[in-house]
Amino acid sequence: MVLPNDFIEKYEQLLGAQAPAFFDSFQEEPVAGFRTNPLKETQWSFDHKIEQMPWSYYGKVSGRSVEHVTGLVYSQEPAAQVVGQVAAPQEGMKVLDLAAAPGGKSTHLLSYLGNIGLLVSNEISKKRSKILVENIERFGARNVLVTNESAERLAGVFADYFDMIILDAPCSGEGMFRKDPGAIDYWSSDYPSECAELQKEILRAAMEMLAPNGQLIYSTCTWAPEENEEIVQWLLDHYEVELVDIPKINGMVEGIGFSETARMYPHLFKGEGQFVAKFQYHGKKASSKKLKGNQSNLNREQKQLWQEFSQGSLMFKAEGILQVFGDELYLLPHGLPDISKLRIARNGLHLGTFKKKRFEPSFALGLALRSDEVKYRVEISEEDFFRYVAGQTLAVSTELTNGWYQVSVAGNGLGFAKVVSGTLKNSFPKGLRFSSK
Repeated sequence: MVLPNDFIEKYEQLLGAQAPAFFDSFQEEPVAGFRTNPLKETQWSFDHKIEQMPWSYYGKVSGRSVEHVTGLVYSQEPAAQVVGQVAAPQEGMKVLDLAAAPGGKSTHLLSYLGNIGLLVSNEISKKRSKILVENIERFGARNVLVTNESAERLAGVFADYFDMIILDAPCSGEGMFRKDPGAIDYWSSDYPSECAELQKEILRAAMEMLAPNGQLIYSTCTWAPEENEEIVQWLLDHYEVELVDIPKINGMVEGIGFSETARMYPHLFKGEGQFVAKFQYHGKKASSKKLKGNQSNLNREQKQLWQEFSQGSLMFKAEGILQVFGDELYLLPHGLPDISKLRIARNGLHLGTFKKKRFEPSFALGLALRSDEVKYRVEISEEDFFRYVAGQTLAVSTELTNGWYQVSVAGNGLGFAKVVSGTLKNSFPKGLRFSSK
Protein backbone atom coordinates (compact mmCIF):
# COMPACT_ATOMS: atom_id res chain seq x y z
CA MET A 1 0.00 0.00 0.00
CA VAL A 2 1.38 3.40 -1.04
CA LEU A 3 0.41 6.21 1.34
CA PRO A 4 0.44 9.91 0.31
CA ASN A 5 3.63 11.76 1.27
CA ASP A 6 1.65 14.48 3.07
CA PHE A 7 -0.10 11.79 5.12
CA ILE A 8 3.24 10.19 6.06
CA GLU A 9 4.78 13.51 7.08
CA LYS A 10 1.70 14.45 9.14
CA TYR A 11 1.67 11.24 11.18
CA GLU A 12 5.44 11.12 11.59
CA GLN A 13 5.08 14.42 13.44
CA LEU A 14 1.95 13.35 15.30
CA LEU A 15 3.10 9.89 16.43
CA GLY A 16 6.85 10.35 16.78
CA ALA A 17 8.55 7.11 17.82
CA GLN A 18 5.35 5.13 17.21
CA ALA A 19 5.14 6.19 13.55
CA PRO A 20 7.14 3.23 12.08
CA ALA A 21 4.87 0.66 13.78
CA PHE A 22 1.82 2.65 12.69
CA PHE A 23 2.91 2.67 9.03
CA ASP A 24 3.92 -1.02 9.16
CA SER A 25 0.37 -1.91 10.25
CA PHE A 26 -0.97 -0.77 6.85
CA GLN A 27 0.74 -3.77 5.26
CA GLU A 28 -1.22 -6.20 7.45
CA GLU A 29 -4.62 -7.70 6.67
CA PRO A 30 -7.74 -5.83 7.89
CA VAL A 31 -9.31 -7.28 11.03
CA ALA A 32 -12.87 -8.66 10.88
CA GLY A 33 -15.33 -9.03 13.72
CA PHE A 34 -18.97 -9.81 14.46
CA ARG A 35 -21.58 -9.37 17.18
CA THR A 36 -24.44 -11.59 18.27
CA ASN A 37 -28.05 -10.41 18.40
CA PRO A 38 -29.69 -10.62 21.84
CA LEU A 39 -33.13 -10.00 20.30
CA LYS A 40 -33.12 -13.46 18.74
CA GLU A 41 -34.82 -16.29 20.58
CA THR A 42 -32.14 -18.94 20.12
CA GLN A 43 -28.52 -17.97 20.65
CA TRP A 44 -25.41 -19.52 19.12
CA SER A 45 -23.18 -21.98 20.98
CA PHE A 46 -19.76 -20.82 19.82
CA ASP A 47 -16.73 -22.97 19.26
CA HIS A 48 -14.27 -22.28 22.10
CA LYS A 49 -11.59 -21.51 19.51
CA ILE A 50 -13.33 -18.30 18.42
CA GLU A 51 -11.32 -15.34 19.70
CA GLN A 52 -13.32 -12.93 21.82
CA MET A 53 -13.19 -9.18 22.21
CA PRO A 54 -14.36 -7.70 25.53
CA TRP A 55 -17.78 -7.20 23.92
CA SER A 56 -17.95 -9.48 20.86
CA TYR A 57 -15.88 -11.73 18.60
CA TYR A 58 -13.10 -11.64 16.02
CA GLY A 59 -13.57 -13.45 12.75
CA LYS A 60 -15.75 -13.60 9.66
CA VAL A 61 -19.28 -14.91 9.27
CA SER A 62 -20.58 -16.06 5.89
CA GLY A 63 -23.40 -13.94 4.51
CA ARG A 64 -25.02 -17.19 3.38
CA SER A 65 -24.99 -18.88 6.76
CA VAL A 66 -28.09 -19.66 8.81
CA GLU A 67 -26.80 -17.34 11.55
CA HIS A 68 -26.45 -14.36 9.20
CA VAL A 69 -29.68 -14.83 7.22
CA THR A 70 -31.79 -15.15 10.39
CA GLY A 71 -30.10 -12.06 11.90
CA LEU A 72 -28.42 -13.88 14.78
CA VAL A 73 -25.02 -12.40 13.92
CA TYR A 74 -23.95 -9.06 12.46
CA SER A 75 -20.54 -8.56 10.87
CA GLN A 76 -18.91 -5.33 12.03
CA GLU A 77 -15.30 -4.22 12.12
CA PRO A 78 -13.93 -4.19 15.73
CA ALA A 79 -13.08 -0.47 15.98
CA ALA A 80 -16.49 0.48 14.60
CA GLN A 81 -18.10 -1.60 17.35
CA VAL A 82 -16.62 0.71 19.98
CA VAL A 83 -19.14 3.44 19.05
CA GLY A 84 -22.18 1.42 20.11
CA GLN A 85 -20.30 0.07 23.10
CA VAL A 86 -19.56 3.61 24.31
CA ALA A 87 -23.12 4.76 23.65
CA ALA A 88 -24.78 1.83 25.51
CA PRO A 89 -28.28 3.39 25.62
CA GLN A 90 -30.68 2.29 28.33
CA GLU A 91 -34.04 0.67 27.62
CA GLY A 92 -36.75 3.28 27.16
CA MET A 93 -34.48 5.97 25.69
CA LYS A 94 -35.26 7.91 22.52
CA VAL A 95 -32.13 7.56 20.39
CA LEU A 96 -31.04 9.00 17.04
CA ASP A 97 -28.37 7.42 14.85
CA LEU A 98 -27.78 10.37 12.58
CA ALA A 99 -25.56 8.81 9.88
CA ALA A 100 -26.57 5.19 10.17
CA ALA A 101 -25.81 3.19 7.00
CA PRO A 102 -25.04 0.39 6.56
CA GLY A 103 -26.52 -0.41 9.99
CA GLY A 104 -23.75 -1.62 12.28
CA LYS A 105 -24.22 1.12 14.86
CA SER A 106 -28.01 1.01 14.69
CA THR A 107 -28.21 -2.74 15.24
CA HIS A 108 -25.73 -2.42 18.11
CA LEU A 109 -27.88 0.31 19.70
CA LEU A 110 -30.98 -1.86 19.24
CA SER A 111 -29.20 -4.63 21.14
CA TYR A 112 -29.17 -2.34 24.18
CA LEU A 113 -32.69 -0.94 23.73
CA GLY A 114 -34.20 -4.42 23.56
CA ASN A 115 -37.38 -3.29 21.73
CA ILE A 116 -38.11 -0.85 24.60
CA GLY A 117 -37.77 2.80 23.67
CA LEU A 118 -37.20 4.22 20.21
CA LEU A 119 -34.44 4.41 17.61
CA VAL A 120 -34.60 6.80 14.68
CA SER A 121 -32.02 5.52 12.23
CA ASN A 122 -31.22 8.11 9.56
CA GLU A 123 -29.26 7.95 6.32
CA ILE A 124 -29.25 10.88 3.89
CA SER A 125 -28.29 8.72 0.89
CA LYS A 126 -31.36 7.00 -0.59
CA LYS A 127 -29.27 4.16 -2.01
CA ARG A 128 -27.51 3.50 1.30
CA SER A 129 -30.78 3.79 3.24
CA LYS A 130 -32.09 0.73 1.38
CA ILE A 131 -29.15 -1.31 2.69
CA LEU A 132 -29.80 0.09 6.15
CA VAL A 133 -33.45 -1.04 6.03
CA GLU A 134 -32.44 -4.54 4.93
CA ASN A 135 -29.96 -4.92 7.79
CA ILE A 136 -32.37 -3.59 10.41
CA GLU A 137 -35.17 -5.87 9.22
CA ARG A 138 -32.87 -8.89 9.40
CA PHE A 139 -31.98 -7.90 12.96
CA GLY A 140 -35.66 -8.26 13.91
CA ALA A 141 -36.12 -4.97 15.77
CA ARG A 142 -39.57 -3.43 16.19
CA ASN A 143 -38.97 -0.01 17.73
CA VAL A 144 -37.11 1.67 14.88
CA LEU A 145 -37.97 4.27 12.27
CA VAL A 146 -35.62 4.63 9.29
CA THR A 147 -35.50 8.10 7.76
CA ASN A 148 -33.82 9.35 4.59
CA GLU A 149 -33.18 12.98 5.49
CA SER A 150 -30.68 15.77 6.11
CA ALA A 151 -29.89 16.60 9.72
CA GLU A 152 -31.37 20.06 9.19
CA ARG A 153 -34.77 18.71 8.11
CA LEU A 154 -34.82 16.24 11.00
CA ALA A 155 -34.18 19.10 13.42
CA GLY A 156 -37.34 20.79 12.17
CA VAL A 157 -39.37 17.82 13.45
CA PHE A 158 -37.40 16.53 16.45
CA ALA A 159 -36.47 19.70 18.37
CA ASP A 160 -35.23 18.93 21.94
CA TYR A 161 -36.43 15.35 21.50
CA PHE A 162 -33.66 12.75 21.81
CA ASP A 163 -32.12 11.40 25.01
CA MET A 164 -29.08 10.29 23.00
CA ILE A 165 -27.68 11.15 19.58
CA ILE A 166 -24.94 9.20 17.85
CA LEU A 167 -23.07 10.85 15.00
CA ASP A 168 -20.49 8.68 13.30
CA ALA A 169 -19.65 11.60 11.08
CA PRO A 170 -18.77 11.64 7.38
CA CYS A 171 -15.00 12.02 7.44
CA SER A 172 -11.73 11.73 5.52
CA GLY A 173 -11.72 7.97 6.17
CA GLU A 174 -8.03 7.59 7.10
CA GLY A 175 -8.87 4.75 9.46
CA MET A 176 -10.31 2.75 6.56
CA PHE A 177 -7.24 2.93 4.28
CA ARG A 178 -6.25 -0.66 5.08
CA LYS A 179 -9.78 -2.01 4.64
CA ASP A 180 -10.61 0.16 1.63
CA PRO A 181 -7.45 1.29 -0.20
CA GLY A 182 -9.64 3.21 -2.65
CA ALA A 183 -10.21 5.78 0.12
CA ILE A 184 -6.59 6.89 -0.34
CA ASP A 185 -7.50 8.33 -3.75
CA TYR A 186 -9.89 10.82 -2.13
CA TRP A 187 -7.43 12.00 0.50
CA SER A 188 -5.51 15.26 0.34
CA SER A 189 -3.88 17.42 2.98
CA ASP A 190 -6.89 19.79 2.87
CA TYR A 191 -9.55 17.06 2.97
CA PRO A 192 -9.76 16.71 6.80
CA SER A 193 -10.41 20.45 7.21
CA GLU A 194 -13.09 20.33 4.52
CA CYS A 195 -14.75 17.40 6.30
CA ALA A 196 -14.58 19.28 9.62
CA GLU A 197 -16.80 22.05 8.23
CA LEU A 198 -19.44 19.50 7.21
CA GLN A 199 -19.20 17.84 10.63
CA LYS A 200 -19.89 21.17 12.36
CA GLU A 201 -22.91 21.75 10.14
CA ILE A 202 -24.37 18.36 11.09
CA LEU A 203 -23.55 18.85 14.77
CA ARG A 204 -25.39 22.20 14.86
CA ALA A 205 -28.54 20.39 13.81
CA ALA A 206 -27.84 17.51 16.21
CA MET A 207 -27.61 19.88 19.17
CA GLU A 208 -31.04 21.30 18.28
CA MET A 209 -32.48 17.79 18.61
CA LEU A 210 -30.75 16.85 21.87
CA ALA A 211 -33.00 17.00 24.92
CA PRO A 212 -31.80 18.60 28.18
CA ASN A 213 -29.50 16.16 30.03
CA GLY A 214 -29.10 14.18 26.82
CA GLN A 215 -25.91 12.55 25.60
CA LEU A 216 -24.02 13.02 22.35
CA ILE A 217 -21.60 10.39 21.04
CA TYR A 218 -19.36 11.77 18.30
CA SER A 219 -17.08 9.52 16.29
CA THR A 220 -15.10 9.32 13.07
CA CYS A 221 -13.09 6.67 11.28
CA THR A 222 -10.11 8.99 10.90
CA TRP A 223 -7.10 10.07 12.96
CA ALA A 224 -7.06 13.68 11.76
CA PRO A 225 -7.08 16.06 14.75
CA GLU A 226 -8.98 18.58 12.60
CA GLU A 227 -11.96 16.20 12.56
CA ASN A 228 -11.55 14.84 16.07
CA GLU A 229 -10.06 16.86 18.92
CA GLU A 230 -10.61 20.19 17.17
CA ILE A 231 -14.29 19.30 16.80
CA VAL A 232 -14.36 18.34 20.49
CA GLN A 233 -12.96 21.76 21.40
CA TRP A 234 -15.47 23.46 19.12
CA LEU A 235 -18.35 21.69 20.86
CA LEU A 236 -17.01 22.61 24.30
CA ASP A 237 -16.65 26.25 23.23
CA HIS A 238 -20.11 26.60 21.69
CA TYR A 239 -22.41 24.36 23.76
CA GLU A 240 -23.03 23.54 27.40
CA VAL A 241 -21.51 20.08 27.22
CA GLU A 242 -18.86 18.22 29.16
CA LEU A 243 -16.82 15.20 28.19
CA VAL A 244 -17.61 11.81 29.72
CA ASP A 245 -14.58 9.58 30.20
CA ILE A 246 -14.34 6.53 27.95
CA PRO A 247 -12.49 3.58 29.57
CA LYS A 248 -9.41 2.68 27.51
CA ILE A 249 -9.47 -1.06 26.92
CA ASN A 250 -8.27 -3.50 24.29
CA GLY A 251 -5.53 -1.19 22.99
CA MET A 252 -7.52 2.07 22.92
CA VAL A 253 -5.52 5.18 23.82
CA GLU A 254 -6.36 8.71 24.95
CA GLY A 255 -7.14 11.43 22.46
CA ILE A 256 -4.70 14.28 21.86
CA GLY A 257 -5.16 16.75 24.71
CA PHE A 258 -8.45 15.17 25.85
CA SER A 259 -7.87 12.15 28.07
CA GLU A 260 -11.62 11.41 28.18
CA THR A 261 -11.75 10.63 24.44
CA ALA A 262 -10.50 7.46 22.76
CA ARG A 263 -8.39 6.74 19.69
CA MET A 264 -7.87 3.41 17.98
CA TYR A 265 -4.65 2.86 16.01
CA PRO A 266 -4.13 -0.44 14.14
CA HIS A 267 -0.64 -0.96 15.61
CA LEU A 268 -2.12 -0.85 19.14
CA PHE A 269 -5.78 -1.86 18.73
CA LYS A 270 -6.72 -5.06 16.91
CA GLY A 271 -8.90 -3.41 14.30
CA GLU A 272 -9.02 -0.40 12.01
CA GLY A 273 -9.01 3.31 12.90
CA GLN A 274 -11.59 5.15 14.99
CA PHE A 275 -12.03 8.16 17.27
CA VAL A 276 -14.85 8.41 19.85
CA ALA A 277 -15.94 11.17 22.25
CA LYS A 278 -18.92 11.14 24.59
CA PHE A 279 -20.63 14.32 25.84
CA GLN A 280 -23.20 15.09 28.52
CA TYR A 281 -25.43 18.05 27.67
CA HIS A 282 -26.26 20.46 30.49
CA GLY A 283 -28.04 23.19 28.55
CA LYS A 284 -31.58 24.24 29.27
CA LYS A 285 -34.03 24.89 26.46
CA ALA A 286 -37.37 26.64 26.27
CA SER A 287 -40.24 24.19 26.33
CA SER A 288 -41.11 23.28 22.77
CA LYS A 289 -44.60 23.56 21.35
CA LYS A 290 -46.28 20.20 21.58
CA LEU A 291 -46.29 18.64 18.14
CA LYS A 292 -49.18 16.72 16.65
CA GLY A 293 -48.68 12.97 16.79
CA ASN A 294 -49.42 10.26 14.24
CA GLN A 295 -52.75 8.56 13.60
CA SER A 296 -53.80 5.24 12.14
CA ASN A 297 -55.08 5.56 8.57
CA LEU A 298 -56.52 2.11 7.83
CA ASN A 299 -59.91 1.88 6.22
CA ARG A 300 -62.60 -0.49 7.49
CA GLU A 301 -61.72 -3.33 5.12
CA GLN A 302 -58.01 -3.12 5.95
CA LYS A 303 -58.73 -3.19 9.67
CA GLN A 304 -60.87 -6.27 9.24
CA LEU A 305 -58.30 -8.10 7.10
CA TRP A 306 -55.51 -7.34 9.61
CA GLN A 307 -57.66 -8.45 12.54
CA GLU A 308 -58.59 -11.69 10.79
CA PHE A 309 -54.96 -12.52 10.14
CA SER A 310 -53.63 -11.47 13.54
CA GLN A 311 -56.37 -13.25 15.48
CA GLY A 312 -55.98 -16.39 13.39
CA SER A 313 -52.17 -16.56 13.20
CA LEU A 314 -50.56 -14.43 15.91
CA MET A 315 -50.29 -14.14 19.66
CA PHE A 316 -48.31 -10.92 19.19
CA LYS A 317 -49.80 -7.72 20.55
CA ALA A 318 -49.19 -4.92 18.04
CA GLU A 319 -48.22 -2.04 20.33
CA GLY A 320 -47.97 1.06 18.20
CA ILE A 321 -49.85 2.88 15.46
CA LEU A 322 -51.04 0.96 12.44
CA GLN A 323 -50.36 2.89 9.25
CA VAL A 324 -50.73 1.89 5.63
CA PHE A 325 -48.59 3.22 2.78
CA GLY A 326 -50.04 2.14 -0.53
CA ASP A 327 -50.86 -1.52 0.19
CA GLU A 328 -48.12 -1.96 2.82
CA LEU A 329 -49.00 -2.10 6.53
CA TYR A 330 -46.55 -0.84 9.16
CA LEU A 331 -46.52 -0.65 12.95
CA LEU A 332 -45.20 2.79 13.85
CA PRO A 333 -43.73 3.12 17.36
CA HIS A 334 -45.59 5.29 19.88
CA GLY A 335 -44.19 8.63 21.04
CA LEU A 336 -43.13 10.11 17.70
CA PRO A 337 -44.02 13.63 16.58
CA ASP A 338 -45.78 14.13 13.27
CA ILE A 339 -43.40 12.64 10.69
CA SER A 340 -45.62 13.13 7.64
CA LYS A 341 -43.25 15.68 6.05
CA LEU A 342 -40.15 13.49 6.34
CA ARG A 343 -38.78 11.06 3.78
CA ILE A 344 -39.30 7.64 5.36
CA ALA A 345 -37.41 4.51 4.33
CA ARG A 346 -39.03 2.20 6.90
CA ASN A 347 -42.06 3.35 8.85
CA GLY A 348 -41.59 1.09 11.85
CA LEU A 349 -42.11 -2.67 11.65
CA HIS A 350 -43.36 -3.88 8.26
CA LEU A 351 -46.31 -6.15 9.07
CA GLY A 352 -47.34 -7.17 5.58
CA THR A 353 -49.27 -6.40 2.41
CA PHE A 354 -52.96 -6.02 1.65
CA LYS A 355 -53.95 -8.06 -1.38
CA LYS A 356 -57.43 -8.51 -2.85
CA LYS A 357 -59.63 -9.71 0.02
CA ARG A 358 -56.65 -10.97 2.04
CA PHE A 359 -53.59 -9.95 4.06
CA GLU A 360 -50.13 -11.48 3.57
CA PRO A 361 -47.56 -11.21 6.40
CA SER A 362 -44.15 -9.75 5.65
CA PHE A 363 -40.73 -11.35 5.74
CA ALA A 364 -39.72 -8.72 8.32
CA LEU A 365 -42.53 -9.74 10.69
CA GLY A 366 -41.48 -13.37 10.47
CA LEU A 367 -37.91 -12.37 11.36
CA ALA A 368 -39.02 -10.30 14.35
CA LEU A 369 -41.44 -12.65 16.14
CA ARG A 370 -40.58 -15.36 18.64
CA SER A 371 -42.22 -18.76 18.92
CA ASP A 372 -44.62 -17.68 21.68
CA GLU A 373 -45.89 -14.81 19.50
CA VAL A 374 -47.18 -16.99 16.66
CA LYS A 375 -49.84 -19.69 16.65
CA TYR A 376 -48.27 -21.81 13.92
CA ARG A 377 -44.60 -22.44 13.34
CA VAL A 378 -42.72 -24.93 11.19
CA GLU A 379 -39.07 -25.73 11.87
CA ILE A 380 -36.91 -26.64 8.89
CA SER A 381 -33.50 -28.31 8.86
CA GLU A 382 -30.29 -26.61 7.78
CA GLU A 383 -30.35 -28.74 4.64
CA ASP A 384 -33.87 -27.53 3.85
CA PHE A 385 -32.78 -23.96 4.67
CA PHE A 386 -30.44 -23.94 1.68
CA ARG A 387 -33.23 -25.23 -0.54
CA TYR A 388 -35.63 -22.62 0.80
CA VAL A 389 -33.31 -19.62 0.32
CA ALA A 390 -32.73 -20.82 -3.26
CA GLY A 391 -36.48 -20.47 -3.91
CA GLN A 392 -37.62 -24.10 -3.65
CA THR A 393 -40.79 -25.38 -2.00
CA LEU A 394 -40.41 -27.90 0.83
CA ALA A 395 -42.30 -31.03 1.79
CA VAL A 396 -43.72 -30.87 5.34
CA SER A 397 -45.99 -33.09 7.38
CA THR A 398 -49.38 -33.70 5.78
CA GLU A 399 -50.82 -33.40 9.29
CA LEU A 400 -50.20 -29.65 9.26
CA THR A 401 -53.37 -27.71 8.53
CA ASN A 402 -53.33 -25.33 5.61
CA GLY A 403 -52.48 -21.69 6.34
CA TRP A 404 -49.73 -19.25 7.27
CA TYR A 405 -46.79 -20.50 9.35
CA GLN A 406 -43.72 -18.78 10.67
CA VAL A 407 -40.74 -20.55 9.12
CA SER A 408 -37.99 -21.27 11.66
CA VAL A 409 -34.45 -22.57 11.31
CA ALA A 410 -32.16 -23.27 14.27
CA GLY A 411 -34.86 -21.83 16.49
CA ASN A 412 -35.11 -18.38 14.86
CA GLY A 413 -37.68 -16.98 12.50
CA LEU A 414 -37.16 -16.81 8.73
CA GLY A 415 -40.33 -15.10 7.57
CA PHE A 416 -43.78 -16.51 6.94
CA ALA A 417 -44.90 -19.05 4.34
CA LYS A 418 -48.11 -20.88 3.49
CA VAL A 419 -48.58 -24.60 4.02
CA VAL A 420 -50.87 -26.16 1.39
CA SER A 421 -51.54 -29.92 1.45
CA GLY A 422 -48.18 -30.90 2.92
CA THR A 423 -46.13 -28.39 0.90
CA LEU A 424 -44.43 -25.31 2.32
CA LYS A 425 -44.76 -22.66 -0.37
CA ASN A 426 -41.71 -20.45 -0.84
CA SER A 427 -42.03 -16.88 0.43
CA PHE A 428 -38.34 -16.05 0.80
CA PRO A 429 -37.89 -12.65 -0.95
CA LYS A 430 -36.73 -13.07 -4.53
CA GLY A 431 -34.19 -10.28 -4.19
CA LEU A 432 -32.48 -12.10 -1.30
CA ARG A 433 -32.39 -15.62 -2.77
CA PHE A 434 -29.10 -17.40 -3.34
CA SER A 435 -27.73 -20.82 -4.12
CA SER A 436 -25.48 -22.53 -1.60
CA LYS A 437 -23.14 -23.55 -4.41
